[in-house]
Amino acid sequence: MQAAWYTKNGEAKDVLVLGEQPTPTPGAGEVLVRLHTSGVNPSDVKSRRGRPLAWPLVVPHSDGAGVIEAVGDGVPATRVGERVWTWNGQWQRPLGTAAEYIALPAAQAVALPAAVDFATAACFGIPALTAIHAVRLAVQAGAQSVLVTGAASAVGHYVTQIAAGKGLRVIGTASAARAVTARDAGASDVIDYKNEDVAARVLALTGGQGVEAIIDMDLSSTAPLLAKGVLAPHGTLVCYGSNAMGDVPVPFRDLLFRGLTLRFFVVYELTAEDRRAAIADLAAILQTDRLVTRIAARYPLAQIVRAHEAVEAGATGNVVLEIA
Repeated sequence: MQAAWYTKNGEAKDVLVLGEQPTPTPGAGEVLVRLHTSGVNPSDVKSRRGRPLAWPLVVPHSDGAGVIEAVGDGVPATRVGERVWTWNGQWQRPLGTAAEYIALPAAQAVALPAAVDFATAACFGIPALTAIHAVRLAVQAGAQSVLVTGAASAVGHYVTQIAAGKGLRVIGTASAARAVTARDAGASDVIDYKNEDVAARVLALTGGQGVEAIIDMDLSSTAPLLAKGVLAPHGTLVCYGSNAMGDVPVPFRDLLFRGLTLRFFVVYELTAEDRRAAIADLAAILQTDRLVTRIAARYPLAQIVRAHEAVEAGATGNVVLEIA
């Protein structure tokens, strides 16, 4: 099969290789998916650039979509021919979705409605499930208002739509160039974080009370806002990422005396219960045809270097490889 891989960390143009690899065989409890698309996420880029390799060779990417071509023992033969989207394709495994085929546990290939195209489905595993779980945590905390950092990013765009669809008031942060995207997704107000005082604007928009939840993509830049009252007393910050992967200082006195809650998660490590709930929520949303996926760029597998570089350059939306 055709695949892309790397054997060492480095820049995309220096380490990504395109060529032939053996087509995998599904083991017991697994399915073999003939991939049509592969989603390229920031975590894929970060792994290629700096995460030490646990295997001699890595075929990158966790997200993808395609058709089940074969099944292993214990998997119903009726699944052959089923259109599916995949999650955690390359998480704690060497062979991801930047290839013509992937073999993975049957539960990691989820039935795809006929109305949803493969490019859109390649954006579900990380961006959509992250957004759904983040909003679920905010709603469980009782939030009626939420600050979404990066409201026009791949995850943030989904978060904004889903939160607004549940009736939450969404205040988003986005650059001036991306403000329209955030507003179209459902943000009632958009703060240009590059040119405006985010804390002052949030307080002005909320009558000095702050928002009841923050859904955050970068704790390193958001943590300092907590001491400025952006999060209302007894509010919850839900965080799924940080640009600084080392320790991030947080204002202890504010957390303590204002009863703030910090919730962290990484979508790769959701509990089985939380993942089932997120997948079920996504299926329900897809039935309503009200989730917009913004695909910033599409590249053939042979141009995987360009796809990685597009993600690194901050593509406005999802980047997808079209494999077949």
